[in-house]
Amino acid sequence: MSGSADNLVIMRSWPAPEIVALPHHGGPLSVHDTATGSLRTTAPGATARMYVCGITPYDAAHLGHAFTYLTFDLVNRVWRDAGHAVDYVQNITDVDDPLLERAADTGQDWRELAEREIQVFRDDMAALRILPPRAFVGVVESIDLIAEFVARLRETGAVYEVDGDLYFSAAEAPGFGSVSHLDRAAMLELFAERGGDPGRPGKKDPLDWLLWRAERPGEPAWDTPLGRGRPGWHVECSAISLRELGMGFDLNGGGDDLVFPHHEMGAAEARRATGTHPQAQNYLHVAMVGLHGEKMSKSRGNLVFVSALRQAGADPMAIRLALLAHHYRTAWEWTDGELRAGERRLERWRAAAALESAPDAAPLLARVRAALAADLDAPAALAAVDSWVEAALGGAGGDPAAPALMRDTVDTLLGVALDR
Repeated sequence: MSGSADNLVIMRSWPAPEIVALPHHGGPLSVHDTATGSLRTTAPGATARMYVCGITPYDAAHLGHAFTYLTFDLVNRVWRDAGHAVDYVQNITDVDDPLLERAADTGQDWRELAEREIQVFRDDMAALRILPPRAFVGVVESIDLIAEFVARLRETGAVYEVDGDLYFSAAEAPGFGSVSHLDRAAMLELFAERGGDPGRPGKKDPLDWLLWRAERPGEPAWDTPLGRGRPGWHVECSAISLRELGMGFDLNGGGDDLVFPHHEMGAAEARRATGTHPQAQNYLHVAMVGLHGEKMSKSRGNLVFVSALRQAGADPMAIRLALLAHHYRTAWEWTDGELRAGERRLERWRAAAALESAPDAAPLLARVRAALAADLDAPAALAAVDSWVEAALGGAGGDPAAPALMRDTVDTLLGVALDR
């Protein structure tokens, strides 16, 4: 099996929802930075730069994915409301072991499987009104870029060979551990659980990680100056983010299962390749969503898919509200009651937005802005809207401009469209 430029597909993003400008600007965004373990105020320039790790498309996006990308959608919206342009980049791991294994198990072509599931992901993101990345970049279209990046790392002396595969030496990783702050025992345990190969013979250190995988029979491979093969896992995001955003971009993010090894190892690669630091000014990680007492994951098979909820008739805005009811740093469990609560909230908000007059909504705008600027406190923002809606439906106020400002606030900052 081989890869070829002849069937190369350049990844495309999904349509962007319209954003209505709100009066004045919101304040600066503070988030919990994993690398420092503290709440930090982000300080972008005119353009805020954000990289978020994308899915491996061997199954449709589940609610855990949706919760993650909704979190970074809030970052995007708060930054824009504060007056920044946002340069948002996201990758897609469209060739990797889990994808190839799923394709083999189901008798599908891995490229067709990836293409189909990426389209489901796009459709879900568009339905949930997630602002799309400027660059939505696949691994397959980035083979040459990644191979060049690995060669650059090899020139620094940090790379060695094991049976044709190329490994990054953890001993040559500057600042290794500065993102996760884990001890060696914890690193080894997580490395084994999350796709690493600590027990492989021939490695200098069990924590050394695979940069380039030489061709195996029956697996896709590409011709490069490194030889025929394909990338390892962590290196794709280092290479793509460096090309698209440069070093020192404002925020790097994903689910909290990416803190180690993915973000730790990717940061080490970027620092070694450039001789500078940090890779990112802030690292933001989103807690896991559970189902039936366990983390929602493909390996466990305990998944609730956005696409399945939509096909069953769920309003995407009710799904979005169900997710927004939880703070991004707190793990939680999905139940059918979550969706029902989102549906009830959506109906009340829509009823209030349809009123001819209502209480002054300027204080509501200020409260929602303040809640989101304070570490993306979406539950507090929802509570502020609920309070205003209760007063409005109770007959309070008489401002004819208030329902429109409430609709725009909810739409622009929370991404919830109240039109039916």
